[in-house]
Amino acid sequence: MLKMNDIGPQAYRDAMSHFAGHVHVITTDGPAGRRGTTVIAACSVSDSPPMVLACLNRENPRNEPFAANGRFALNTLASHHHDLAAGFSGQTGLSPEERFALAEWDVISTGAPALKDALAVFDCELVEAKDMATHRVLFGKVTGLRLGDNLHPLIYHDRGYHIL
Repeated sequence: MLKMNDIGPQAYRDAMSHFAGHVHVITTDGPAGRRGTTVIAACSVSDSPPMVLACLNRENPRNEPFAANGRFALNTLASHHHDLAAGFSGQTGLSPEERFALAEWDVISTGAPALKDALAVFDCELVEAKDMATHRVLFGKVTGLRLGDNLHPLIYHDRGYHIL
């Protein structure tokens, strides 16, 4: 018989720090405003139709524009994007304008900021936003795609950035 135990938030975060994840900056722009933040929790949902998901902390009111604008770009970071990842994570205290000034951006199809030198950009129309516990899961249909150079990815593991 398995023993069930109470799992507290800190123990859970400690265990999750052993996961290695690709680092992305998710961005949006539109009537609700421009926003960008660093995320690790993102993945493919389907290739037909092409769809991705990304998880955002819904307890942060600054993340509301993602759902309100109905569009986002998932920008996959390369090894040279360490400062960009840190800047968009909020750890550096940069303003939104200072964050976006760290790189060059354009748009593909939705109007969401697309990182010009990303490994890949998945430009998405929001299909559904599902609140689950502390996070909001954004499901996006990929309406635009750009592949960058095949560089080493930026990975987050053990509470730090690493190069694969």
